[in-house]
Amino acid sequence: MFSKAAVSLVPSATLAINARAKQLVAAGRNIISFAAGQPDFDTPEPIKAAAKRALDEGFTKYTPTTGIPELKQVLTAKLKIKNHLRYTPEQVIISNGAKQILFEAIMCLVDIGDEVIIKAPYWVSYPDMVKVARGKSVIIKDWDELAKKLTKKSKVLIINSPSNPTGEIIDRKGLEKIAKVIKKYPKLWVLSDECYDCFYYGGAKPISFASLSQDAYQRTLTINAFSKTFSMTGWRLGYGAGPKELVTAMSNLQDQISSNPNSIAQKAGLVAWSQAGEFPETMRREFKKRRQVMVERLNKIKGFRALLPDGAFYVWTDIGKLTKDDQRFCERLLEESGVAVIPGTPFGGTGHIRLSFATSLPQIEAGVELIKKFVEKNY
Repeated sequence: MFSKAAVSLVPSATLAINARAKQLVAAGRNIISFAAGQPDFDTPEPIKAAAKRALDEGFTKYTPTTGIPELKQVLTAKLKIKNHLRYTPEQVIISNGAKQILFEAIMCLVDIGDEVIIKAPYWVSYPDMVKVARGKSVIIKDWDELAKKLTKKSKVLIINSPSNPTGEIIDRKGLEKIAKVIKKYPKLWVLSDECYDCFYYGGAKPISFASLSQDAYQRTLTINAFSKTFSMTGWRLGYGAGPKELVTAMSNLQDQISSNPNSIAQKAGLVAWSQAGEFPETMRREFKKRRQVMVERLNKIKGFRALLPDGAFYVWTDIGKLTKDDQRFCERLLEESGVAVIPGTPFGGTGHIRLSFATSLPQIEAGVELIKKFVEKNY
């Protein structure tokens, strides 16, 4: 009845857990959620005010397919200052979230049987996007495997630094090693997902892959969004910057998918860096405190091994000594103890769970205590 691509897809683990948590809340349960990949901060007032002005001024019509010129100018300036990348407005495409940018890029680059290299653990949507394009995901467990996995069929390499779900940041030496390996494959494209680049907590600071060299620049689409940086996940505003020929192909596809990015969100995004530029740093400082508390408390639970993340706002936790069935663990934890966490298997990490610390310290303290009691009772 439906296409093979459609029937092969299932709801993401994050959405499924969140949906069940909301059902329980609606039924009167008190739920502590470490599931959602979004900050608990409100969108800054200047951004909301700009959206209201856009509404009052009637900015509610179609915009150019790849976004309004004013926002492209803001983004090229941001990319130059923050990421050390020089792009023209024609090399920038704005979309309804970074997810749409990624999807369009994969659809424009991947044909049947083409291989996409993805390092595990990975964001759950990467393999599904490749599946829709009828490509083949080639999963590597470590960057040292990259050279062995590259073939003539390799079309795309996805880099996600800082990483969802582990918080891994690839330092300059690591990125240069990747760049050296792929130089032998001139037809290989790189999709550099940098949506968490404002969230780093010491050690390595995120570096844009495209900034390494001319070769890296010419083969890379740099992807980012306002969603995490300015706590605008529901506004759906993301962007990509890269070679003009790829951006043009994505523009043609976007024209048939959504016509253009959200007009109101674009006007709001115009003032984000100029009027709320300190906001990401405010969140970063707070998240650094929460990260420490969550990791310390999780590591006091029998059988838990929580990694201290370099970036993003997730704690990747090994529960393999307790159980390999992380899906069942998460289902029971939610139903029996009212705590929502995400299973690791959909991320390519069986025997792990992902917890977000983008929530308040009291919630973190109470939630981890409930997890501790659940483990003591059942394992």
